[in-house]
Amino acid sequence: MGPVEFLVLAFPGETIGADVIAPLTALRDSGGVRVIDTMVVTKAADGSVASAELVDLEHLRGLVDPAGNEVNLMGEEDAAEAAELLQPGSSALLVLVEHLWATAAAEAFRRAGGHVAASVRIPPEFVSEAHRALATAQ
Repeated sequence: MGPVEFLVLAFPGETIGADVIAPLTALRDSGGVRVIDTMVVTKAADGSVASAELVDLEHLRGLVDPAGNEVNLMGEEDAAEAAELLQPGSSALLVLVEHLWATAAAEAFRRAGGHVAASVRIPPEFVSEAHRALATAQ
C-alpha cells in the first residue's frame, strides 16, 4: 500500500461545485490515487454544521469510486474537527486518498526496513516565495 493522506479542502460558500471534483476524478482515473473515503462538511452562517457522504450529493458523485471500493472510515468526529477549521458560511471536501504513484517506493522502503520518519506538506505559496527570493538574490 502507498502513503495515505487525509485532506480537508475548504471553500467559501455553503456549496461545493462539481468543478472541484473533476481534477480529483481525473487523478483517480489516471491511477495516481485511490479514493478511500469522502465527505462534505458545511458550516452555515449561523455556525451550525452538517455533513454528508459524497454518494449522497448527486452533483459530486463523480469522485466516488465507480467500483464501490470506498470504505466509510470518516465519521462525525472527523466532520466536527474539519468544521473547526471552517469559517461560518463555508464548506469543506474531506478526502482520504492512497497515493498509488508512490506504492512501489513505499514497498521498497519497507523491504529495506525503512519507514517514513516525518512528512511535511509545504504550501505552494511558500515554494513560490522561495523561488522569488532566489531569483531576486541572483
